Amino acid sequence: QVQLAESGGGLVQPGGSLRLSCAASGIIFSIYRMAWYRQAPGKQRELVAVITSGGSTNYADPVKGRFTISRDNAKNTVYLQMNSLKSEDTAVYFCNAALRSESHQDYDYWGQGTQVTVSS
Repeated sequence: QVQLAESGGGLVQPGGSLRLSCAASGIIFSIYRMAWYRQAPGKQRELVAVITSGGSTNYADPVKGRFTISRDNAKNTVYLQMNSLKSEDTAVYFCNAALRSESHQDYDYWGQGTQVTVSS
């Protein structure tokens, strides 16, 4: 059974930092593309950051220079370091694991989400 367990969310003041973690089980973690998405109230879920199995990263424009995605394959964990947080970063953050196999079968798994609230 595949599980993605996010942690690290909470309440932080503007300008503060948080580090989210997502521990994966039930998959061969190292071959999956891992990503963080977020969904604010009344808005669609949006991609925040992605890291490939090879370690390449990409970020949404609103978080470039402030957020850093990383992975530890030995711990089956992906991280999202969030610095200089703004009120508009307030959202539920979701971990995603995705893979397209050599036979073109898609695998796509989601965590339950962790709330991040940026407020004074």
